[in-house]
Order: sequence, then C-alpha cells, then structure tokens
Amino acid sequence: MKLAIDTNRYRDFCEGREDVLTRFQIATRLYMPFPVLAELRAGFACGTVARRNERVLNLFLNRPRVVVLYADEQTTFHYARLFTQLRSQGTPIPTNDLWIAALVQQHNLLLYTRDRHFDALPQLARVD
Repeated sequence: MKLAIDTNRYRDFCEGREDVLTRFQIATRLYMPFPVLAELRAGFACGTVARRNERVLNLFLNRPRVVVLYADEQTTFHYARLFTQLRSQGTPIPTNDLWIAALVQQHNLLLYTRDRHFDALPQLARVD
C-alpha cells in the first residue's frame, strides 16, 4: 500500500496514535506531498519547539520508505481538472489541499487524511 500522508496524519504519527503507527508500518511507501511539508514547517516556525520538530521531521524524511512528492508539469493538468470540478460543484477547497489531491491522483496513491475537504473529490482513494 502506497500512502500519501496529509498534515494531520503526520501530526497523529508524532503524537503516537496507535492506528496511525500501524498504518504507517504496513505501508510499502509513504509519500509526503510538498504542501504538507510546507504546512509542517510553517507550523514549526510559529511554535516554540521548532528545532525539535524539524529534527523529528528530518529523521522521518530520511527513512528509506519516505518520499517527498513535488509538482511537475503533469501535476498542473490534474490540478486544473480538479479545480474545474470543484468550481462547477460549488465546493472549493484550500489551495494546499488541491495540490495534495492533484499529486495523489497523478501518482495513483491512497490519501491518508482526516480532512473532510477531500469529501468533495470522491474519485480520490482515501483512508481515514
């Protein structure tokens, strides 16, 4: 199972939630979309334990099964299709979530999230 992890699930992992630890352990590969990485680092910058959080994140990112996903030209086509769908549905979602959805769709991944914004995109394969 190849999982794309959302910000909330990374935080759950750091908090030691058993269900998340188990899901991470059984995944063959964990993908962190670049907006998730940016959201985490923005949160660290606003917090009081930024250095500690950054160290933990770097340890996580250096695991052999963890890959950071960046956008490329193909991602922009997925983004545009999803944007158009959401607009026609009247269900916009935050821009970072739209990038995450585009990357998940492009790479045919399973999105691991608690975020209900993604309910507007039923074509995304997800686990909660």
